Amino acid sequence: MTVDSDRFVVIGNGVAGTTAAEHLRKNSPSADVTLLAGEPYPLYNRVALPIFLKGRVQERNVMMRTREVQEARGVKLELDTWVSGICHEEQTVMTADGRAFPYDRLLLATGGVPHPLRLPGANLHGVYQFQTLDDTKDLITRCEESESAVALGGSYIGYELAEAFSHRGLQTTWIMRGDRFLRRLLDEDGGRVVDLLARDRGVDVIYNDWADDIHGENGVPTSVSTMGGRSAPADMVGYGIGLRYYTELAESIGLEVGKAIITDEYLRTTRPNVFAAGDVAEFYDVIINRHNQMGTWDNAASHGRLVAQNMLGKELVYIEVPTYVTTMFGSRLSVLGLTPESHPDLEREVQFNTVTRKYRALFFHEGKLVGAVIIGVLKGRRKLEELIKGRHPIEGDRRALFDLLGPIDVAEPHEE
Repeated sequence: MTVDSDRFVVIGNGVAGTTAAEHLRKNSPSADVTLLAGEPYPLYNRVALPIFLKGRVQERNVMMRTREVQEARGVKLELDTWVSGICHEEQTVMTADGRAFPYDRLLLATGGVPHPLRLPGANLHGVYQFQTLDDTKDLITRCEESESAVALGGSYIGYELAEAFSHRGLQTTWIMRGDRFLRRLLDEDGGRVVDLLARDRGVDVIYNDWADDIHGENGVPTSVSTMGGRSAPADMVGYGIGLRYYTELAESIGLEVGKAIITDEYLRTTRPNVFAAGDVAEFYDVIINRHNQMGTWDNAASHGRLVAQNMLGKELVYIEVPTYVTTMFGSRLSVLGLTPESHPDLEREVQFNTVTRKYRALFFHEGKLVGAVIIGVLKGRRKLEELIKGRHPIEGDRRALFDLLGPIDVAEPHEE
């Protein structure tokens, strides 16, 4: 099937939206492609923000595109442009500054916004969320003025803040509601390994508790008190308590919405000329035969490449193994494929060593390997990805797959 239409509008210039816009032009040089961006910057590498926060790279290393590059690739980039509405009957996107962009096919790659921190003192200067480039620059400025910091949240953002604060030499306290980091992904043994790694780096970790007040003087934080009666010094506070996916535009034109925007395996929504990609897409996953939603960079980039071809008339099924890789208090954390964080019914095989600070968990669905989480250097990644993509039942002893990952009892050099 081919597409006669040639006007494409993409809302959202993260990696999913930018990749899709560029591949639309690459695969159809005559296409009219408009990319609408709420932020003032072209695409930048959100995966690099934690190492930028730690001071290991410069801002220029985070930027991935310029307006000139986008124009040279034939993409009309509209920065600082907020979408006020969509008229699907007239197939037009309206912006807050009064402009209208007609489309034949539309892509929603709108991502999400952080949940706000709702407690006394949350509005003090020195309390930050951590999602955008501007958030990161604000955090860096405050780090340089601070001696102590508190990180709030037991998921990826909370961890990245805690690691960055400790890396910068701040007295760091990490507070989370659960009894371990990533409590829906890691079991107790995995949580123990992360706890040891954090304490190796001098981080004071408080579990099963939460902040109830950020105390301040002269408009800036001084300490954080908890519901459990603890107190931690804090010249600054960073928090990551989850995202609310931006589905309002989808709902306004009658698309089916769950946690995010519902799509089929082709990333097509319930309206045939509207697609969704990236974090905001709750797509039909043929590996597990049900809908799935992922928040990783490489998943969003893969969505962008595939959805561009499908917007041009192809029908390619999304089958990828998304990965998330980050430092982990001198070690590394790698997450591949599906995990119990979003699919709690997966079966698990675990191998760990608290002395060497290593942990491996393999996840299975109907006898097939579908995901993994590794703390320590990830070896055998390509073979694991092949097994996940192959969707073949694992015969024999499933624990033999741990042999692909190298010895569990040998310590690895820490990263600095």
